[in-house]
Amino acid sequence: MHEINPFGSRTYVFTPKDDPDEISRVLDELWAKQESAQFDDERYAVYFMPGTYDESITLRIGFYTQVAGLGKKPSDTKLSSLKVDARWLADDPSNHNATCNFWRGIENIEIDGDAMWAVSQATFMRRVDVEGSLYLHDDYGWASGGFIADTHVRNMIDSGSQQQWLTRNSSFGVWMGENWNLVFMGDAEGCDPKDTWPGKPYTSIKTTPVIAEKPYLCYDELSGYYVVILGLIKDAVGTTWEAVDAAREAGQTDDHVSADRSIPLTDFYIADPDRDSAWSINKALEKGMNILFTPGIYKLNDVLKVDKSGTVLLGMGLATLRAMDGNACIETADEDGIIIAGLLFDAGPKESRYLLKVGSTDKGHADDPIRLYDLFFRVGGIEEYIAKTDACVILNSHDIIGDNFWVWRADHGDNVAWDMNTARNGIVINGDRNSLYALMVEHFREYQTIWNGNEGLCVMYQSEMPYDVPSQEEWMSHDGTVNGYASFKVADEVETFTGIGIGIYSYHRDTEVEAYSAMEVPAAKEVKFHNICDVMLSGHPGITHIVNDSGDAVVTGGSRALITDYADGKEIR
Repeated sequence: MHEINPFGSRTYVFTPKDDPDEISRVLDELWAKQESAQFDDERYAVYFMPGTYDESITLRIGFYTQVAGLGKKPSDTKLSSLKVDARWLADDPSNHNATCNFWRGIENIEIDGDAMWAVSQATFMRRVDVEGSLYLHDDYGWASGGFIADTHVRNMIDSGSQQQWLTRNSSFGVWMGENWNLVFMGDAEGCDPKDTWPGKPYTSIKTTPVIAEKPYLCYDELSGYYVVILGLIKDAVGTTWEAVDAAREAGQTDDHVSADRSIPLTDFYIADPDRDSAWSINKALEKGMNILFTPGIYKLNDVLKVDKSGTVLLGMGLATLRAMDGNACIETADEDGIIIAGLLFDAGPKESRYLLKVGSTDKGHADDPIRLYDLFFRVGGIEEYIAKTDACVILNSHDIIGDNFWVWRADHGDNVAWDMNTARNGIVINGDRNSLYALMVEHFREYQTIWNGNEGLCVMYQSEMPYDVPSQEEWMSHDGTVNGYASFKVADEVETFTGIGIGIYSYHRDTEVEAYSAMEVPAAKEVKFHNICDVMLSGHPGITHIVNDSGDAVVTGGSRALITDYADGKEIR
């Protein structure tokens, strides 16, 4: 048998032959350490070899922990119970508030019973087969998620009081629960909620225009470990491991589906945060190696340079890249097929221009897009230093697929204040034909999102404006002539853009300030939005318009304003 665990001490690999009591002991210890470790430095990955595990084992996944099966399909690895609750935030154990249950994930596994996944942003559930029902809340406490993809829930999904959610290319019996902005894209036939916007906060999109599901780690006795790179699918409906696999097994061909491929572990440099630096990782990249980041924090004093087409950078256990010397964490060339997945980017003590920059606007990548999955960005919150950056993400390349981002200037934790964890913008998209699914951007001091490229698509956007604005005078856009900064800005020069399922929220905590508009967009015929909502959470008013000069104000706590369709510079009624 190949070496069972070549990934270091922060990674656990279990087999069905292991003592179930020992497996439970390890899982319970990890949960005890990570349940409330919101700004801790520990990172863990837990893998299960294919097989059926004892029903006494319960998966409980805390902060900075990833759990995954190592089979080719979710059904290859069977466990009985998943329970991620939210009872650590308050002295009152009945609080059940999951709004800070961040930074964790589960992938490629079957749960034979019901499952509780009470989470918020910066989490992922992918390639999971739930034989029972899935609850996205803990006893109807608040939650602010979230993201599911390529998942089959045999019974119901109950979202409870989830504020927003994207369920992409999945299948479920029935959806229960509503709040502000729930989006369904490419789900299996019959899974669309019967009621829709504006009566209910549901947005349904029949297909996902283009997607390749996230790569994942596999194991078999013949090959050992390898990483599966799933093929590109156009107009995707349902899960890859059901609809697409069934078609392939039947010998059917489809011009909309490209082939999967596998990369052996020998083609990966296995990075270790205790051993590796930017220098050693860059040496591996120069040799044409892919990078597998084992769990931990990588304190980088230089940028990682990704220059070769098809390079894969895959994080395990929310592996974290921390910029320590005013550098970026990753910069890529403008090459086909680059994949970056499963990483948390931390701004550092010296201000960076950005943490991730992808490519240039030199050429297109439609046949082999650059793909970005489960990427999370953080400015502040940790005790070690005051974090600073100008922006977090710059996407220059054309034809990028971005799948599940949380870009966050911290509103709580240590070293957090208007003039401490400074950051102007969250994400800037310069390339054309970029598609971002589940884009969540919060609390930056100016525009949260700036979209400069044409033919862009954004599906399920979630954003909170900054909580800590000290005065209106310090929060003025357009050379001091307009109150506040919009969350989402589409550049004046853009001629084509589509946004679907947009939710923008305000909580002006510290003083009375106005945001004149939640969105600024050009009056172009092909710049279109569908199903937008503004919400004033609490605090001081408010947001006066939804898009430009259109839409109602939200000026009282809990108030919500809607626009169903907006195009050519006006609301379409």
